[in-house]
Amino acid sequence: DEIPDLTLGGYLREHGRPPAFEGCDGEPYSVAVAVDETGDPEYPFVAYLLFLRWAATGQGIMDHLESGDVARGRTEAEAREAAHELSLYEIKAELDATIARRRAAQD
Repeated sequence: DEIPDLTLGGYLREHGRPPAFEGCDGEPYSVAVAVDETGDPEYPFVAYLLFLRWAATGQGIMDHLESGDVARGRTEAEAREAAHELSLYEIKAELDATIARRRAAQD
């Protein structure tokens, strides 16, 4: 049986809002997909995850993190759709890896 909200796209369809995660830093985050052009003729678009860090009260965005590239596509829509196929487990792992990279860069 398929779990309809196991992927990012499924979660967005089922719940009408982005999923929220607690990062390995103990902070609350939500996630969105962003797409940029690459200049690569084979895959001219790349998708990455934009993690918004919320205030503990949920009343405002305090910061953001950007993942590495998580999907590529021949069109913007194709790259975005590929990112939406990521499971929430994969997204959580990418969030924690992104937090770790930021910490390492600050040390």
